[in-house]
Amino acid sequence: MSDRGIRTQLRGLARAEPAPPEAEEPPSPTPAPEQQDREGAAPGAESEADGTARYRRRVLLVLSAIALALALYWASGYVLAYTDDAYVTSDLVAVAPQISGRIVSVNIVDNQAVTKGMVLAEIDPTPFELALREKQAKRTEAEAQLTVDRDTIASAQAQRDEAAAKERLASDNLRRATPVAAAGFVSRQALDEATAQEQEAKAALADAEAAIAKAQRMLALHQAAVATINAEIAFVQWQLDQTKLLAPTDGTISNLILRVGDQAVENTPLIGLVDAHAWRIFANYKESVIRHMIVGHAAWVWLDTYPWHFHRATIQGIARGISRLQTERKLLPYVEPTTDWIRLERRFPVTLVLQDIPPDIVLHMGADARALIIY
Repeated sequence: MSDRGIRTQLRGLARAEPAPPEAEEPPSPTPAPEQQDREGAAPGAESEADGTARYRRRVLLVLSAIALALALYWASGYVLAYTDDAYVTSDLVAVAPQISGRIVSVNIVDNQAVTKGMVLAEIDPTPFELALREKQAKRTEAEAQLTVDRDTIASAQAQRDEAAAKERLASDNLRRATPVAAAGFVSRQALDEATAQEQEAKAALADAEAAIAKAQRMLALHQAAVATINAEIAFVQWQLDQTKLLAPTDGTISNLILRVGDQAVENTPLIGLVDAHAWRIFANYKESVIRHMIVGHAAWVWLDTYPWHFHRATIQGIARGISRLQTERKLLPYVEPTTDWIRLERRFPVTLVLQDIPPDIVLHMGADARALIIY
């Protein structure tokens, strides 16, 4: 190998030698495990603390809202009273006949509006018409007998007057004959005849007066009979008038089941009539609030048949008692004390009367309502 080749190889080796190593930086110390845990957990712990604080604030807000709502609810009892336990009612008039008989006509239909005095139905008047004619015939006969009695009395009075005249004449004759017979101018026989005539005249007068008294008694009896017949005629006439069932008030027919041919029984209701002038609201209020109410107080009523509108009303009356037992007696109202097995505070009915009802509102007996009273 020549010297030039050797120099070339040596030059290549010199270029290929690595550079001298640089000074290495000292390695940073590895943190301890506890320090690594603290540093890694610091952001999460801070978030958890913030969440706990927010949760506590929410709980406090909810509890405060509940307490405030309860306080407002308790305080509202001294300002206003509300109930949804209310309903619309009126008077249900039970139309019952005063006589018994067969129904021959029904002049109404179910749910029809009627006015006072309107004929609702009719009972067969034939039996009462026949009885009326019979009583009228008896009265005619009795009145004819009264005429006979009066004529008899008049005849007896005439006979009495004649007997009285004869008695006065006989008494005068005897009075005149007595002193004459004592003086011897009239025989004893003539005096006896005058005495006998006087006695006969007195007897005839007594008989005439007895006849008058008897005739007057007969007249009185027949007059009493006529009065009795007149009373019977009036009663039969009243029965005849009762064959027409009249509406006792304005209202609406309810649940009509009466039909032609049915048998009407005295004092048994046949027709139900909802009174058009007795509408009112029965609102059951808790016993803790009725002490604030006064008759005449204003109230506001929500009708479920016409929602989203309050109607003005006034307190007409507040019940002074309720029945604690559900019995057949209706003299005290019974208000159910429990609902779905939950015992409620005792409630008392308060009667509300609607004011200025618009003409387009139709009330229905038994419909639900809500009532609000502001003290």
